[in-house]
Amino acid sequence: MRIGHGYDVHRLTEGRKLILGGVEIPFERGLDGHSDADVLVHALMDALLGAAGERDIGVLFPDTDPRYKGVSSLLLLEEVMRRLREKNLRVGNADVTVLAQRPKLKDCIPRMRENLAKAMEIPLDRINVKATTEEGLGFTGSGEGIACHAVCLLEE
Repeated sequence: MRIGHGYDVHRLTEGRKLILGGVEIPFERGLDGHSDADVLVHALMDALLGAAGERDIGVLFPDTDPRYKGVSSLLLLEEVMRRLREKNLRVGNADVTVLAQRPKLKDCIPRMRENLAKAMEIPLDRINVKATTEEGLGFTGSGEGIACHAVCLLEE
């Protein structure tokens, strides 16, 4: 068994769509980044890569590479999963927590889980997504950005 942890954060900004777990969330601002800035998928990919002993997403999918400009993070997740399969690793489970004061995400979580399970080619019950506020504290609580933690278990 191998355990991985991932963390990512992006600033909220005007003029961008808010994409989390591959779901477009209705909101007045989106996350700033080179790709679609899906902080949830980014944290998950780093957890998976860490458990596999691989480098992080900044090395695999650098923001200096025009191929990744605006790309769906779910496509990048599929590439991470391909790498895991090459190493004969499979996902035991993954658990993700999004930290955001706004917007409320509970109604979008089922679609996020479905998107992730499909991209990872795993049963739905092996992926969990939760969302929490930080009671107005810090950059996520003030609405400056959204952060995400992810943990996963890989089996050989």
